Amino acid sequence: MSARVFVYGTLKSGEPNHHWLTKKENGQAQFLGRGTTAVKFPLVVGTRYNIPFLLAWPGDGHNIHGEIYEVDEAMFSKLDQLEDYPNYYDREEQTIRTETEGNLQCWLYLIRQFPVKMLAKPQLSAYHNTPEQPYSEKSVRDPAISAKDDLSY
Repeated sequence: MSARVFVYGTLKSGEPNHHWLTKKENGQAQFLGRGTTAVKFPLVVGTRYNIPFLLAWPGDGHNIHGEIYEVDEAMFSKLDQLEDYPNYYDREEQTIRTETEGNLQCWLYLIRQFPVKMLAKPQLSAYHNTPEQPYSEKSVRDPAISAKDDLSY
């Protein structure tokens, strides 16, 4: 089994968690190209850990730019582990527009349970880790404060 996954945040090339897609022990991932969500979503950076969140509020925000990967079952399972699916992030198939392949159905991870005030945060069309809002790897986070419990930060 293989699946197409659309990544928009820290899993993109050049971002802090891209190594999850390149580690052979995680499974196989093949870059298929860049794409944009056909539906607009709010993409915000939240929590004290500066995590990018795609909020399940379709029609608001922007068409989100990201990358498409074909992954095997082992890699898909590892991505579920990283995203703490289904406890934290959920996932769903969405139409992704590409320049070369037309429209593709891809899985993407998003947050369904979030404080409404997150919609007031600056909404992005593309995520990039920045010195002003540096992403905190799980290994350096306060173990007493989970990202899930920090959504209203």
